[in-house]
Amino acid sequence: GSAEENEFGVVRVIDDGRGVPPELADHVFERFVRIDQSRSRDVGGAGLGLAIVRRVAQNHGGTAELEARPIGMKGASFVLRLPSSNLD
Repeated sequence: GSAEENEFGVVRVIDDGRGVPPELADHVFERFVRIDQSRSRDVGGAGLGLAIVRRVAQNHGGTAELEARPIGMKGASFVLRLPSSNLD
């Protein structure tokens, strides 16, 4: 396998929704951010999920990122990487 596969466990979550506008890609991991303005706290959550994922990943020496999708592909691709040593 690749160095990445040997050093990190990698999880990709790809959805087929509207995706994340490029100008907001840096903000989706901030606390209380909701990309879809039609979702309220009662309907769409508090906007903490991705912030928590990133913080947990960082606390374990990993990363959580939004990965660019090929032009024309719908949705968003989120990538979580954790060092293999933390996966035992």
